[in-house]
Amino acid sequence: MIVTRQRQEEIEAQTLAPYALKSGQSKGRHYPEPEAEYRTAFQRDRDRILHTTAFRRLEYKTQVFINYEGDYYRTRLTHTLEVAQIGRSLARALGANEDLVEAICLSHDLGHPPFGHSGETVLNKLMADYGGFDHNKQSLRIVTKLENRYPDWPGLNLTYEVREGIVKHETEYDLSDSAASGFDPELRGSLEAQIANVADELAYNAHDLDDGLRSGLITPEQLNEIELWQMLKESVGWDGKLFTEQIRHRLIRRMIGIEIDDVIQATGANLAQHDLPTPEALQRLPYNMVVHSERLSALNQELKSFLYANLYRHHRVVRMAVKAERFIAQLFETYLEEPQQLPPSVRRVADGRGIHRAVCDYIAGMTDRFALEEWQRLYDPFTLP
Repeated sequence: MIVTRQRQEEIEAQTLAPYALKSGQSKGRHYPEPEAEYRTAFQRDRDRILHTTAFRRLEYKTQVFINYEGDYYRTRLTHTLEVAQIGRSLARALGANEDLVEAICLSHDLGHPPFGHSGETVLNKLMADYGGFDHNKQSLRIVTKLENRYPDWPGLNLTYEVREGIVKHETEYDLSDSAASGFDPELRGSLEAQIANVADELAYNAHDLDDGLRSGLITPEQLNEIELWQMLKESVGWDGKLFTEQIRHRLIRRMIGIEIDDVIQATGANLAQHDLPTPEALQRLPYNMVVHSERLSALNQELKSFLYANLYRHHRVVRMAVKAERFIAQLFETYLEEPQQLPPSVRRVADGRGIHRAVCDYIAGMTDRFALEEWQRLYDPFTLP
């Protein structure tokens, strides 16, 4: 049996919730092109994202720990893949479009610069007089302008729905600015975009806790006052004595399961209270549908506060963050001081974008490893340029 795109679109129409986005009803692409014969529009978007240079570079971009600190910590790439897995699980249970959720999840961090949020903070300061820097907007720039793969248009020519999901990516750490990007600010993110947002935040909490414990920067004893931690210990039957690698895996795995179940139940209850015959009806609501229960929201907030105080503000993490800001600031300044140090491809686009934006795009595209090597080439007299 061969399943064509048209048949897949029919299955979506028959099986997805009325408020889910269907690929056959997409608002289309900025540049018209024939659709694939055996892939839906959203599946094709997902595949285009997977094959980008920006996606591959996520392997060597910081989540919390710099790449060279160890092979077992999350990178932007592994975080992104885990977000996509969580997003698919939520989408399947909530009757949402799983392919669209996956595409949004895989693209949501493409615009992150090296060294995580430290890199974003310093680039935003350096670009304050030239439009600033925001990784959500940079993700959109990558898929609409910077990836150069097609002869007839810039970017990837993704569907409106995926681009809207990138623009309206919003968590406690990231606030969207849809008005500035040409998308209706009166509409909230789609069900699929909201799922991607929650999946991102859920992954952050679980995996940063996991990496913090693995690194030894936080210890199980420190977590004993955290109610969610106590819940996890009871759930897996751990007495709190011998903390092994397997116990850590079990605790984190159980945490993700509890969080996913809670989102499904709380969101399902929300959706049942509304008559939402179309995706736009959901987007016009004054609040998000995809949520945690009040109880788990409170427990998560307690954990976030703990992680901020004990992991993100740990002196080793802060030292690396400050060092990273210094690396990026010095790269930025020396490129502006003498643009001939830039590769010819960057200098060629500077006339159209302006030298500041061209330099910003170049640095934002660097991996941690490349940025450190470039700093050495420019500042270490014993390193060949």
